[in-house]
Amino acid sequence: MVPSLAELPADSQNVFGYEQPSKAVFPDGIKTSGQRNPNYEQLFPYSQFPKEIIGPTVWDRDDYKNNSERWTHHFSEEEIKEMSDAADLFMASGTPLTGITKDKYSLPNMSTFLESLRKEILNGKGFLLFKGFPVQKWGNAKSAVAYMGLGTYLGYFVSQNGLGHVLGHVKDTGADATQIDKVRIYRTAARQFFHADDSDIVGLLCIARSLEGGESDIASCHHVFNVLQKEQPDVIETLTQPIWFFDRKGEVSVGQEPYTKQPVLYKETGSDGRVYTKWDPYYVHSLTRFSNAGVLPPLSEAQQKAARVLEETCQRLALHMILEVGDIQFLSNAHILHSRTAYKDHPAPHPARHLMRLWLATPETEGGWKLPFGDSAHKKRGGVQVNDTPPRAPLDAE
Repeated sequence: MVPSLAELPADSQNVFGYEQPSKAVFPDGIKTSGQRNPNYEQLFPYSQFPKEIIGPTVWDRDDYKNNSERWTHHFSEEEIKEMSDAADLFMASGTPLTGITKDKYSLPNMSTFLESLRKEILNGKGFLLFKGFPVQKWGNAKSAVAYMGLGTYLGYFVSQNGLGHVLGHVKDTGADATQIDKVRIYRTAARQFFHADDSDIVGLLCIARSLEGGESDIASCHHVFNVLQKEQPDVIETLTQPIWFFDRKGEVSVGQEPYTKQPVLYKETGSDGRVYTKWDPYYVHSLTRFSNAGVLPPLSEAQQKAARVLEETCQRLALHMILEVGDIQFLSNAHILHSRTAYKDHPAPHPARHLMRLWLATPETEGGWKLPFGDSAHKKRGGVQVNDTPPRAPLDAE
């Protein structure tokens, strides 16, 4: 049974509201809503989850591993020119990069295709790889404009950390990967286990590759769900319970608790809701500082099993891909889990592995999933927002 509200944390989520922010601080007039607890009364118990999911979101890697043409799009010369011209016009306008919108980055010829891609990511197989984005020719500044401009056709960019980065950088900054209560793993060269980011869509643009490793794996959450419903349904039941604490890793607004409490598997609101996944093991296992102090309960045996089996099953079912320089990977965070292998960078003076990252929101009012969160209709739902930290778009890791 879903616990009663009295048993769940009362997080002061709206101390810093996201409605009608100052355009002097948020140039496009929209503020990221940030990490939130769900509306517990809208959660469904395991008994109301499907026994099997069907449809295009369910896929096996054998469907795609030898058919890359089904999930790869090579930019044409015409598309490169259209993006280049739009980027040049935007940069000439003097608008800050954090103020880029579809209206300010016009792609009239590509827009129909990008709308179909958006629907495929949200409601179809959930992933696509672009190839041939000319990052070396354009350099980081123009590449960032064209990349963020492209992203505006898929969703609204949200802040990815407490610094307000709406253009993120997956790069080894020398941070200590063992300090998982303080350090976000994307700032290290360590392995990333299967997870979903705190947005509807994630984009990764490869600027520079590593010497070894850093390869990508993705898995259909719905295929994983079906396999576990047949093999170990107790794991699915554990994942549907709102007993999982997720660390905010210090990226907390005034009045908020340092963690959220929620399930890993949700159903959309409404009678025919799809199954949505919210998971990152680093954000669960980093809470030992609270469980050791008796503030939070440690993971139960059932939770430890569920976390282990989920990772093992994703590994067993995953599609492997390698991002080359100029590749852009777009993934759904609703029904795709992704991971990367540990990596080793080239020695200096060669550039370090570098991916530019976008987190994109798709509100339910614009075709996004109907989620049991108070910000489900907000344009920049999800993400990480600390107080009124303004959005920033640095051109490299900080």
